[in-house]
Amino acid sequence: MGFKSLDFTLGKYQELCQVLVENYKVYTVFDYLLKKPEGNIAVMRHDIDRKIKNSLLMAEREYNMGISSSYYFRYPSTFKPDNINKIRDLGHEIGYHYEVLSKTKGDSKKAIALFQSELEEFRKICPIDTICMHGSPLSKYNNRDLWNVYDYHSYGIYGEAFLSFEQKIEGLRYLTDTGRTWSGKHSLRDMMKTKSGHDELVSLDSTDDLIKWMRDTAGKKLYLTVHPERWSANIGEWLVWSFLDFGMNVGKVFLQRSKV
Repeated sequence: MGFKSLDFTLGKYQELCQVLVENYKVYTVFDYLLKKPEGNIAVMRHDIDRKIKNSLLMAEREYNMGISSSYYFRYPSTFKPDNINKIRDLGHEIGYHYEVLSKTKGDSKKAIALFQSELEEFRKICPIDTICMHGSPLSKYNNRDLWNVYDYHSYGIYGEAFLSFEQKIEGLRYLTDTGRTWSGKHSLRDMMKTKSGHDELVSLDSTDDLIKWMRDTAGKKLYLTVHPERWSANIGEWLVWSFLDFGMNVGKVFLQRSKV
């Protein structure tokens, strides 16, 4: 099997994007929440957890295909102003990928102070209209629980990438590449409760499965979450991330069983 035929490569991602532009109108998180469009729509989000270089490679491909999407950066690990500004200049939305409850071990007062501080750093370089929690799978704290105590609107935030969509949009399907599959079976927190559910999508293990489903199913609203570090530009990078994802998936299984 040649590199071009492998899943989770930038080439395969471009195939996915081609199907998107042929069948959907693609929106950033902010633009969708602002306009609430109908029809065949896809909300495209990227969580920049690692390998910030890949985010720019992906953003450039999307720009060339007429796609604008949302890129959420962690602070400080993927907060690189030069890279962020390049992606913003390509017409993409920049958001804050917060993980402050995990960082403060569940202390909500410290967490909201840290949230404000990190948000200010982002706003020194670009507008921030929406935020998205980082799953922090090795932490026992769920970062979006911060909003059980506080209101993100108080900080000039228009929407949260999970909370603004959950149980609110009829027919929405949420899909993420977490764990190197689109089935959701390796997601601990990267999940969204939707009005339509997702039982029919459990067989979408590969990107080719997803592409076929997208072509065959009419009248859809999709929300896709993509992690750029997972989509490789060469075989060496692909082998490394395949191994890392395998290890993470094993660790997640262990965590799930330990809670039983």
